Amino acid sequence: MNHSLPRVAARHATPLGPVLLAATPAGLAGLWFEGQKHHPDTTGWRFDPTHPVLQEAMRQLNAWFAGTRSGFDLPLDLQGGTAFQQDVWRALLAIPRGGHTSYGALSRQLGRPRAVRAVGAAVGRNPLSVVVPCHRVLGADGSLTGYAGGLERKTALLRLEAAP
Repeated sequence: MNHSLPRVAARHATPLGPVLLAATPAGLAGLWFEGQKHHPDTTGWRFDPTHPVLQEAMRQLNAWFAGTRSGFDLPLDLQGGTAFQQDVWRALLAIPRGGHTSYGALSRQLGRPRAVRAVGAAVGRNPLSVVVPCHRVLGADGSLTGYAGGLERKTALLRLEAAP
């Protein structure tokens, strides 16, 4: 993991509450809802809402919430996670808007059928809420299970995606 990369950040308002966006030279590295679990310590980060990657992330986020965009086209920096976490996060990117999967199906897809809990832990540590769609992972019975941003937000995100 490389946590030493310089980070630039910005805050942005969304319909589900304010988010913190962070970028490194490699791309967008974080999108956390205010107050969510695993929210980073921003000590030493430079706040610059004019940063091009952060500007584009805000533009795409606004369009996504407005329903005029189905996904994101941003350079992503997933280096904040282990190789396993990065594999899980990349697998999440393949789940289409309006789609969903289970933790078990995700672990089988990754060729690690016995690693359901580890997959769940990696999903929970996703640093790019909404952009890397961890909200699309449900329990085996289709139930809403943990979401670092809160189950109310997970429900709202899934409803938003189900809308035509």
